[in-house]
Amino acid sequence: MHDNESLTAVFEAHRGRLRAVAYRMLGSVSEADDAVQEAWLRLNRADTGDVVNLGGWLTTVVARVCLNMLRSRETRREEPLEERLPDPVVSRADGMDPEQEALLADSVGFALLVVLQRLEPTERLAFVLHDMFAVPFDEIAAVIGRTSAATRQLASRARRRVRGAAGERPDPDLSRQRAAVEAFLAAARDGDFEALVAVLHPDVELRADSGPVMPWNELRGAITVAEQAVMFRKMYDYAFPVLVNGAAGVLLARNGRAFTVGALTVVDGRIRSVDILADPARVAHLDVAALT
Repeated sequence: MHDNESLTAVFEAHRGRLRAVAYRMLGSVSEADDAVQEAWLRLNRADTGDVVNLGGWLTTVVARVCLNMLRSRETRREEPLEERLPDPVVSRADGMDPEQEALLADSVGFALLVVLQRLEPTERLAFVLHDMFAVPFDEIAAVIGRTSAATRQLASRARRRVRGAAGERPDPDLSRQRAAVEAFLAAARDGDFEALVAVLHPDVELRADSGPVMPWNELRGAITVAEQAVMFRKMYDYAFPVLVNGAAGVLLARNGRAFTVGALTVVDGRIRSVDILADPARVAHLDVAALT
């Protein structure tokens, strides 16, 4: 039997893990918080007297809530191929606070979140729960209503898609990441095309999400991305170094207001991908004074 006090204690002990699961599933900090809150409400309504592992029970509840939210999101889309970048977790260049560290435990890079967002909802759930949080396949199968073997196949298919889309492993050395990002910013400010090409991977990808009023923009190749950077060189006068999902990134802000967040993935000293979030509704909440 679990009384209200013990239920609260267990829930708070697992809140960080539940939030991390939901963020990877949904790619949205606010929706992840909503999913965790829904799990708390269900915990209070449920008879959990016979539940031995409340942490595991809560994880599957959050997963089920997230799956429903993803399916609802799919049905609401006006365009089936609509693209949106996930929510970045932005922190000061000198480090993250404990809550951000808990959310990004096990180093979920921004580029990986972009790939996860392109998976089918059940693929995403199987991959996140099994590969990132070691939930057994039989427990995942109960959430999605499939056999354990079918769930294993879903995770395997998702794993292949993630490996194929994620490309090379990002550089774990933060100082090398920062050096590449700083070289990119300096070259962009100077309009130095050759220096830009040198710091970009030949197959670099740039993805830009400017919100519902602007089309999704995707570019590929060092020449094309360097041309884009030179075209918008004046913007980089307002660039500040930050961490985006724990990796070196850029915040563009003017007059105390943020207008763009850039997540850059560095591989072997060169920039492999650039993800630009310039949706005013999604960056306006950032506290520029606290981040710069």
